[in-house]
Amino acid sequence: MIALNNFTFSYQQHPALHHISGRFARGSLTAVIGPNGSGKSTLLKSLAGLLPLQHGPHAGSLQWIQPCKRMAYLPQLSEVDRAFPLTVHDCVLLGCWGHVGAFSGVDAVMHAQVDGALDAVGLQGLERRTLGSLSSGQLQRVLFARLLVQDADLILLDEPFNAVDSKTTASLLGLIARWHQQQRTVIAVLHDDAQVRQHFPQTLLLAREMVAWGPTPEVLTEVNLACSRAMAQAWDEDAALCERAA
Repeated sequence: MIALNNFTFSYQQHPALHHISGRFARGSLTAVIGPNGSGKSTLLKSLAGLLPLQHGPHAGSLQWIQPCKRMAYLPQLSEVDRAFPLTVHDCVLLGCWGHVGAFSGVDAVMHAQVDGALDAVGLQGLERRTLGSLSSGQLQRVLFARLLVQDADLILLDEPFNAVDSKTTASLLGLIARWHQQQRTVIAVLHDDAQVRQHFPQTLLLAREMVAWGPTPEVLTEVNLACSRAMAQAWDEDAALCERAA
């Protein structure tokens, strides 16, 4: 579905991702894992089109091999403005935006879809609660309900289980497994090696550079994990700036 060829992205001329090459196959379920600061979120935001690739030094290419009809992106919980007075129902209803746009109305079918999505994540009865009144686990369920309404064929998840209790994590992992069965393409940034081994058949191990990419048992070896840790320890934040790519 997506091919990366020598892909490099930089912030203020300091590369966050170096020379990443590989492919995300349509219908694949891939975990992106690595030490803190290894470029995982940068990769996800690049795929989502949230970073200005035309600005700043970069190299290589990010190419869509097959068209994506709908894409859904789940940000980290820390990026969600919980102070904004938005209700649970209206937050999930925003998932219909791709269907109705700015000038169309929301019909009864869409409201029913929202109700069904909230039921699927176990939040029935909380429709009128504001986001700021929810626990972290409840808020993450709301965001997953919005993903359900979006009905996307590419789903990008940035640390979906961070600060979430084990019961909520197990429930959301069930939704991800269902998406995989439906041949949706799911790419998730994660930190838990055991979770990745159990639930994600494909893994991309990053340490700003690509350490390994492929079937999870072949990627999450002791040698590769030790290599990623060593690469992280060798990072030099004060290194000389990179020249702008041609």
